[in-house]
Amino acid sequence: MSRVAVAILNYNGADHLKKFLPTLIQWSPLASIYVIDNGSTDDSLKFLETQEAVNTIQLKENHGFAEGYNLGLEQIDSEYYILLNSDVEVTENWIEPMLRFLDDHPQYVACQPKVLSYNNKDQFEHAGAAGGFVDFLGYPFCRGRILHQTEEDLGQYDDPIDVLWTSGACMMVRTSTFQALGGFDIDFFAHMEEIDLCWRIYQEDKKAICLPQSVVYHVGGGTLKYGSSNKTYLNFRNSLIVLCKNLPLPHLVFVLMMRVGLDILAAISMWSWDHFKAIMRANQDFYRSISLHFRKRNKPKRVPRRLGGNKWILILYYIGRKNKFSKL
Repeated sequence: MSRVAVAILNYNGADHLKKFLPTLIQWSPLASIYVIDNGSTDDSLKFLETQEAVNTIQLKENHGFAEGYNLGLEQIDSEYYILLNSDVEVTENWIEPMLRFLDDHPQYVACQPKVLSYNNKDQFEHAGAAGGFVDFLGYPFCRGRILHQTEEDLGQYDDPIDVLWTSGACMMVRTSTFQALGGFDIDFFAHMEEIDLCWRIYQEDKKAICLPQSVVYHVGGGTLKYGSSNKTYLNFRNSLIVLCKNLPLPHLVFVLMMRVGLDILAAISMWSWDHFKAIMRANQDFYRSISLHFRKRNKPKRVPRRLGGNKWILILYYIGRKNKFSKL
């Protein structure tokens, strides 16, 4: 049994593996490295055969992010998992701050580093930035990213902070907790499954934190490109699933009533027939399966103020013109 296992879920990401695995191997002496291949059809497996420092777990087909990780992680014996996207560049000593903190603080079960943009290394990256929160209507936001607007990293968020969710691009989690909670919910397929997992961690009175002493650089859009209508579909549908599973009932009813109108406005504002259809289909598919998601609820409790539960991001951003976390 290793103490730390870095697990990369790969689907046709040979180019990313060739680019980022050497640095990962160099800067991860404390960890065993695994690539869980999700039925790739490119030359990923051929390349991995040349990597003696990497353990390969082969899945026969593309199970998506959630189930692919669940199936792969079942085959890894370690005290901690680090889930890492294939399009992430790590830095020297990136594991140590996270490992040391979780070792010393048993009430915390998940953490993430500061996530910056690989293509603009002074800028926070959309997927996680410096820690994730959720507002009153269930919209996720981050230190360093409000809606689609990211901030320049000037050291303003270099203090550790409790968060509601940690980024699926790079998150460290106790293996015992991940397995006890059943891993990711496979109904998500991809996108927002880490928010749901971390919200379930919060429901168990455990904590998550962002530790900016650790830094990684994320390309983003490695499997589903930004601007993809399929990404839009998954984000809107999965956002509703997260809320259905994790909000207290009176709050959930209010939010779902609000989100119908807000999603329609979002669909219109995108000025794209493909994205409009994706958002409408996301709502339709969610409500068709709402009873399934409702059965997974487990006495949800309200998100506290410190984790964003009192904020209305759309009003603050569009009316209050507050486009930075520090201004909220």
